[in-house]
Amino acid sequence: MAEPIKDFAALQGLQRELKTQQQAREQAEAARRRREQAAALEADLFKRSIGAVAPLAAPERQAAYTPRPEPIARMHLADEQAALAESLSDDFSVETLMDTDEALSFARSGIGSDTLRKLRRGHWVIQSQLDLHGLRTEEARTALAEYLRGVGKRGLRCVRIIHGKGLGSINKEPVLKNKVRNWLAQKDEVIAFCQAKASDGGSGALVVLLKAQS
Repeated sequence: MAEPIKDFAALQGLQRELKTQQQAREQAEAARRRREQAAALEADLFKRSIGAVAPLAAPERQAAYTPRPEPIARMHLADEQAALAESLSDDFSVETLMDTDEALSFARSGIGSDTLRKLRRGHWVIQSQLDLHGLRTEEARTALAEYLRGVGKRGLRCVRIIHGKGLGSINKEPVLKNKVRNWLAQKDEVIAFCQAKASDGGSGALVVLLKAQS
């Protein structure tokens, strides 16, 4: 409990304190009203300075447009790939064109025996290789056709085609080995090929010589 006021002097002191607090509150309230009036005046001046305004119309939203690839180009590419693959027939046999050596070498008509001899001895540096090992027949056919077209455009002369030895195939027969030889003999850009040296893959690969780009 607050102590009782004992005399008149104490009462007067309390009154003065209450009066001081009241004046402080009134001054704070007056200052607040002055700030509000000043802010309202500034807002009014701003509105009058810019004049009447109207909200901007929101632009209509449009879905992002992603240009689609030309269907003609895609179909053309698919047709071209199909033509490349179909140009390599399984009905063709290169056996009658093979030399009788153990490497089963092939040389296009008009290519001298010295070219094959150089190819077997590694005269040309192998510049690129394609690994068909593990691919199915149709996959290998398409991959080989596209690969030969690509290296031809780059002007490469000597490449290696890895067809595998057939150790993982049914009956352990090198199915791709014979097919790859037949396919290569059908490509005009292939002028010769032979079995790779042991260090380059041996019976699981062929070294192919391509026409020089004019």
